[in-house]
Amino acid sequence: MPAVGKTGVVYIDPKASGFKARPAGVYLPPAALTAHPPKLPFYLLMMGQPGRPDPHYVEGIFNDYAKKHRGLAPIVLVADQVGPTQSDTLCLNSAKFGQVEDYIAKDVVSWAKQNLNILSERKYWTVAGYSNGGQCAISFAAKYPQVWGNVVDISGEEYPGAEHPASNLSSIFNGDQAAYDAEKPINIMAKHHYPDTHAVFTVGSDDSLYVAQAKRVSQAAREAGMIVDYHEVLNGGHLIKALAGGLTRGLQVLDKRWGLSQ
Repeated sequence: MPAVGKTGVVYIDPKASGFKARPAGVYLPPAALTAHPPKLPFYLLMMGQPGRPDPHYVEGIFNDYAKKHRGLAPIVLVADQVGPTQSDTLCLNSAKFGQVEDYIAKDVVSWAKQNLNILSERKYWTVAGYSNGGQCAISFAAKYPQVWGNVVDISGEEYPGAEHPASNLSSIFNGDQAAYDAEKPINIMAKHHYPDTHAVFTVGSDDSLYVAQAKRVSQAAREAGMIVDYHEVLNGGHLIKALAGGLTRGLQVLDKRWGLSQ
């Protein structure tokens, strides 16, 4: 058993979407590097905007988790939802940015199933994200509950393009407010019930803008039947401390769900 895991990059062919994403980052825990590796949970992570699909942000945190679990930890795939221009694509299919939702939901998911030694049950599948990626994560969890059994939303925006709603309403939705509202996670969750989805929402305690948003989205998730954990990272702001604290909290909460400590 190696002492630590390994990171690398992979190219995911956008067969279904055609979206020109940057290569994705990968983290393989120690157990995945053995001669006869076990199937492990799958953890899809999306970073912020601007940002890059760099697996080194998770490496130390997941290595620490693996040390406490005999080398076992999720396999992490850090996918690029913003592309080389690092635009806020809203994680949606649009004429302006391309088929971004299809890239994540179809191309990335298909690649993971075909190329990673991961468990297939949804309770082992986690979609996670930070800031812009956090919004993407809760949107995918709300839209595709048959795929994602868990979601970790770290300092996420309340809905797609929340920083510039007026310009996004115009440029992405051609002024159609109803179409825009239909893509907001709170509205999506209000129409469904999620009895076996575990959701972790974290935010820096002093991140005034995102605390309010995290509280609203986490409450909506709870009302929709998700098993919710809400956590504030003490003085985490909206930077690396908030990201690290959110990743750590997610692992702590989902540990029992995955059963890797047994």
